[in-house]
Amino acid sequence: MKPAQGSTLRATGLHRLFLRKSVAQMQVEQAKGELKRSLSALNLISLGIGCIIGTGIFVLTGRAAAEFAGPGITISFVITGTLCAFVALCYAELAAALPVSGSAYSYSYASMGEIAAWVMGLLLVLEYGLAASTVAVGWSGYFVSLLKDIGIHIPPALTAAPGVAIKEAGVVVATGIVNLPAILVVATVTTLLVIGVSESAKVNNIIVIVKVSVVIAFIAIGMFYVNTDNWTPMIPAEIPPPPEGTPRGFWPDIWRALIDVVTANNTSRYGIGGLIGGAATIFFAYIGFEAVSTAGAESKNPARDMPIGILGSLLICTVLYILTSAVLVGIVPYTELNDPAPIAKAVNMIGLPWFAVVVKIGAIAGLSSVVLVLLYGQTRIFYTMASDGMLPPALARVHPKFRTPWINTLIVGVCATGAAGFTSLESLSNLTNVGSLAAFAIVCITVLYLRHTSPDMKRPFRAPFSPVTPVIGALMCLFLLMSLMSHAATRNFFLIYLAVGIGVYFAYGIRHSKLAKGEG
Repeated sequence: MKPAQGSTLRATGLHRLFLRKSVAQMQVEQAKGELKRSLSALNLISLGIGCIIGTGIFVLTGRAAAEFAGPGITISFVITGTLCAFVALCYAELAAALPVSGSAYSYSYASMGEIAAWVMGLLLVLEYGLAASTVAVGWSGYFVSLLKDIGIHIPPALTAAPGVAIKEAGVVVATGIVNLPAILVVATVTTLLVIGVSESAKVNNIIVIVKVSVVIAFIAIGMFYVNTDNWTPMIPAEIPPPPEGTPRGFWPDIWRALIDVVTANNTSRYGIGGLIGGAATIFFAYIGFEAVSTAGAESKNPARDMPIGILGSLLICTVLYILTSAVLVGIVPYTELNDPAPIAKAVNMIGLPWFAVVVKIGAIAGLSSVVLVLLYGQTRIFYTMASDGMLPPALARVHPKFRTPWINTLIVGVCATGAAGFTSLESLSNLTNVGSLAAFAIVCITVLYLRHTSPDMKRPFRAPFSPVTPVIGALMCLFLLMSLMSHAATRNFFLIYLAVGIGVYFAYGIRHSKLAKGEG
């Protein structure tokens, strides 16, 4: 058996790497799946909102305004929201046609072949697994702040990753040893996911109601305290200013910003380049709408509900983001917003300290739901990869009582716990954004490929204006990806990570693939 398999691998050569799983085959496999179909369209919208509204709006908005965009942060949200709209339309088409647990991994398997699917699986580990750890670190900051408000103090060294300087009032008071609160929240969410997705969805629905209520309350109350002088100039002048004689104006500034990104000189602060820098920084705020696509195997009516879940959650969150950022920079001068809890700072400035506590509670609840959805998505991707033979079969083993991939969930939880406890927020968020943008670009290309190779495939939802929509989506993702890859540490880790991951494929995945062995 083994020699025959080995000879087959040698005989097929490079073609072996591009074996594709047919759309019909995926649909048959999914029909035989063991996962429980329990999620409605409302559950899916809630799942998406639960994942989207989190660290981006509660933590990163202030930094993006202070360091890059100024009051133009609202424009940065429009830029990033537009990008995500193009990508979301592509995700919606694929999720409706291929309602499977593997999300973009499965879509790549159907279009560009096995090696591309494996690479996509590696990218999704960054997008979901590391993103969950990133959000857990943000959760820790709000949790520690809330405990301090009620007189409970955790030793500073236990609230940050090793080597991270911990400041109070601008003064370094300690150096991190481990981020204990981040570890605890990931461990709790992992336990909940082992118990069951329908139970997790109910908890998520409650949390989503809480955090959306807090965001809406901030907009409704804060709008009466907005100082419109803080909105001008909407796009502050560049710091430092461009050299003498440099062409000025909207289109020349756009062109210079594009050149800065391509040449890794994207250090623009304010100006048009600052809007783009702000858009790249807050991209993390939108990660989550595509997490709905990982729930295809557990959706009651995926052909109808998946597009509703993806597009509905993105639309609702984009509107809330734009309104929240407008109120935030209207209350607090943008130069003062580089704060770990910018919304709470804004509420304190208008003289409502009690509401600052409410905001922190809402942030804690909101970030908890994001951790839940991201870990959920990662476990379903590993479940599908293991079902394909690309990962050990234990990762696809379903608990007899809870009907969840429990071994897989525990392993993902342990890894995410380690990353949350021992890695800095900046490193985690940069790597998450890189993995997400690369994955989004491949999804857009997949839509183009399947439109060409499978024109008769049943598509309950079709991305409009194709091929313009997927092409623009892919190009915008690659543009922001180049901006992030200008950071040497992020670029080096990412390339080493991909090299090691591909090595694992040749050591295990290529030899155990069910598709190659004719077991699909």
